[in-house]
Amino acid sequence: MSTVKRTHERSSAPHAADSHDLIRVHGARVNNLKDVSIEIPKRRLTVFTGVSGSGKSSLVFDTIAAESQRLINETYSAFVQGFMPTLARPEVDVLDGLTTAIIVDQQRMGGDPRSTVGTATDANAMLRILFSRLGKPHIGPPGAYSFNTASVRASGAITVERGAKKAVKATFHRTGGMCPRCEGRGTVSDIDLTQLYDDSKSLNEDALTIPGYSMDGWYGRIFRGCGFFDPDKPIRKYTKKELYDLLHKEPTKIKVDGVNLTYAGLIPKIQKSFLSKDIDALQPHIRAFVERAMTFSVCPECDGTRLSEGARSSKIKKLSIADACAMEIRDLAEWVRELKEPSVAPLLAALGQTLDSFVEIGLGYLSLERPSGTLSGGEAQRVKMIRHLGSSLTDVTYVFDEPTVGLHPHDIQRMNGLLLRLRDKGNTVLVVEHKPETIAIADHVVDLGPGAGTAGGAVCFEGTVEGLRSGGTITGRHFDDRASLKETVRKSTGTLEIRGATAHNLRNVDVDIPLGVLCVITGVAGSGKSSLVHGSIPAGADVVSVDQGAIRGSRRSNPATYSGLLDPIRKAFAKANGVKPALFSANSEGACPTCNGAGVIFTDLAMMAGVSTPCEECEGKRYQAAVLEYHLGGRDISEVLAMSVTEAEEFFGDGEARTPAAHRILNRLADVGLGYLSLGQPLTTLSGGERQRLKLATHMAEKGGVYVLDEPTTGLHLADVEQLLGLLDRLVDSGKSVVVIEHHQAVMAHADWIIDLGPGAGHEGGRIVFEGTPADLAAARSTLTGEHLAAYVGA
Repeated sequence: MSTVKRTHERSSAPHAADSHDLIRVHGARVNNLKDVSIEIPKRRLTVFTGVSGSGKSSLVFDTIAAESQRLINETYSAFVQGFMPTLARPEVDVLDGLTTAIIVDQQRMGGDPRSTVGTATDANAMLRILFSRLGKPHIGPPGAYSFNTASVRASGAITVERGAKKAVKATFHRTGGMCPRCEGRGTVSDIDLTQLYDDSKSLNEDALTIPGYSMDGWYGRIFRGCGFFDPDKPIRKYTKKELYDLLHKEPTKIKVDGVNLTYAGLIPKIQKSFLSKDIDALQPHIRAFVERAMTFSVCPECDGTRLSEGARSSKIKKLSIADACAMEIRDLAEWVRELKEPSVAPLLAALGQTLDSFVEIGLGYLSLERPSGTLSGGEAQRVKMIRHLGSSLTDVTYVFDEPTVGLHPHDIQRMNGLLLRLRDKGNTVLVVEHKPETIAIADHVVDLGPGAGTAGGAVCFEGTVEGLRSGGTITGRHFDDRASLKETVRKSTGTLEIRGATAHNLRNVDVDIPLGVLCVITGVAGSGKSSLVHGSIPAGADVVSVDQGAIRGSRRSNPATYSGLLDPIRKAFAKANGVKPALFSANSEGACPTCNGAGVIFTDLAMMAGVSTPCEECEGKRYQAAVLEYHLGGRDISEVLAMSVTEAEEFFGDGEARTPAAHRILNRLADVGLGYLSLGQPLTTLSGGERQRLKLATHMAEKGGVYVLDEPTTGLHLADVEQLLGLLDRLVDSGKSVVVIEHHQAVMAHADWIIDLGPGAGHEGGRIVFEGTPADLAAARSTLTGEHLAAYVGA
């Protein structure tokens, strides 16, 4: 038998397959990109930088990642594609060398009440298997420990067809871990009846205070014609049966004036029409009613653990699965390491690895039971990263959107390590980032600009970090900027007392927040900053709180409608042309009849995903042709909405179009660094930082005395931070008190007073570790923040 001799000697000529080591983009024109052509090296870390609105996201997300996802979707069968969004081909001449793109963005994770940190990663699934194998007493398979699985019992006859038909008696039961009282939510809701009706009035006297339940329409006909109670009798005089029929009666068919109708009690009706919907999607007046009428309390049966009694009774080393999920992840990782059970060794190793990834990424302070909807944008992005760290995939393009958001300078080093680890596995890593600490680790830098919006969209620099430093671009010039400590700080005019704060991980914190100054709250991620500020400062009439949460609104909403700018613009157009203001609203009389003012036509393709196309009638302008014939200062309403804030500021500042009310709002938008935003851009396309600055600009007109800001530098370029500091100074100098939660050292250095929380995250935090001026903090170097601030200012 002859043996085959194999040689692994490489031939000197390079293999053709190894020559594809670049992603080539040629002629990209998405959004504001101006025919951009670049070559990005594969299997390297490339950072995209540039001022806010310069076109970074348009190039990375809307061109490279979007085309990669579109091409992958096309490989699936038509049936599968029917469940996927239909992506249009980006406007680009050539895209070569793409690999599979995985986007790790800052979109908040689903707000479903049953989605937790554990269910969003594989950690919960592995824990359930572990308890089903080792838990004593044994109560069933992994599903018996899942709060998303209900217990089911059924019995009856089933017919088995074998020759002659034969009926067999069968019982079926499945053990689930869901708490039957709260259905796996951990909280039970109750309805405050006093918010539904005024019991001193009768129905005919409009006793019902539920939005839309008027006696003049259908509801009046149903209540008067159902015959279950007297509509002229005050509700407090109802018998038990009448009150039950009004509130709880199950849907019943009735006939009123010869018309077949259905009568149902108020509570089932409200639950179906209001409470089953996402509260953020409701109209403002209905949302206000739901928030008034609903009371949420911890489920008394499962004590908020979401699990049934059986699931809580099964334990490993005196710990139930509910206890394990309530522990901080770093403590749980220790507990898993101590379990020595050969029969489940591979499972323990995989679970330990996942939990260690949480700790390594700086999320060791979370617990697995934490609802995923409560995570900040930065935390959500890092939880998504955990799925990819243990992945066996290589030669993938990972796309990150500012991964350092919400990270203390101490944690940024860890994040950098993770990005390099992904690259070293043989992946292409593309990062959109502003922080110099992360730009510094790049193998390749692409700087877009030179300005924002229409003034951006070109590549100003491409090369190494050293080349960027010596290049003349805005990013290069500001790369080594360091804010200096202020020589004199303002004196406080009073204090806001917080006593015994215990929200989340706070340990009975007593602190006086100085008023009339710029006060910055610092500390590592998870140290309790947000809990202290949002949980303890009462949101009274005098407090204006601006966070990065989504702005409630549809794709019809834009900066002009949200900031109230459209009202003075509509009135100015109406006055100049002698017509009604409603004509200049795309949601009212002036709307294009074909697309109803949306600018796009959405076509539902049944089993295929729906497609939105620009409206052919108005060409995406949203208005009727007749409305566009009315001009103000030589421009029609659609041209005004296409302007950037900076252009509009000039346009409404003087000349024929001079409108002081509009100019004031535009000034505020420019003040917060949104000069590049176009007035008609849908709000759904704004980043977290842009949303927050838009809210700030809108709230600046309010009369509040205390402004609370949550990381306002998110998404801001180094050059724009100075402008933000100027704005904060102007707010304080006008007599306001400003409290800022912030990680950016330039903002810390600029503060009048710093309150530092720590020393660590989770149960290692929750205490005040320093109060004083930035100079004292840098001099003492007694905390992690102090050390980084001292290094930053060169103290």
